[in-house]
Amino acid sequence: MTNRCHWTNNNSYNIEYHDTEWGVPVHDDKKLFEFLVLETFQAGLSWLTILKKRENFRKAFNNFNYLKISKYNEEKVLELINNTGIIRNKLKINATISNAKYFIEVQKEFGSFDKYIWGFVNHKTIKNSFKTWDEIPATSKESDAMSKDLKKRGFKFVGSTICYAFMQATGMVNDHEVKCFRYKEV
Repeated sequence: MTNRCHWTNNNSYNIEYHDTEWGVPVHDDKKLFEFLVLETFQAGLSWLTILKKRENFRKAFNNFNYLKISKYNEEKVLELINNTGIIRNKLKINATISNAKYFIEVQKEFGSFDKYIWGFVNHKTIKNSFKTWDEIPATSKESDAMSKDLKKRGFKFVGSTICYAFMQATGMVNDHEVKCFRYKEV
């Protein structure tokens, strides 16, 4: 039997995501934006809910193309609010649009969002050594700093807990349990 992190709960969506993506370092701006969007919509919900709707989000938000999303108008917002395949939260939809604009501003300032965001971990993955899921924190000093700076730049739905989940998803931190087969792989 394969040892995996406890949170997968033998759920096929979780297992696929865990085994192929979670904790793998992401340096592609488009993929980083995708996780920023997904984490925004995950706020207050389970990650499984987001995974199940991920393809619907991809279609609804132009394949997470931040240049297109930054130009969404009220008509597009109404279309998204009426899209039963995604989380229909107007605050989160509007946050995604404004976050796309700020994302582009960060790219212009730093050359890429990747250079900016990975700066919070000195451009290398923080490798933790947690034995159980219960030991894993919801925030860190790095996620606190990231949240504070993103908010200062105008980003929304970027509290420290969301930032820490983003860091886990994009491999900025390796929080696989030490017994998990992915711990050494990522």
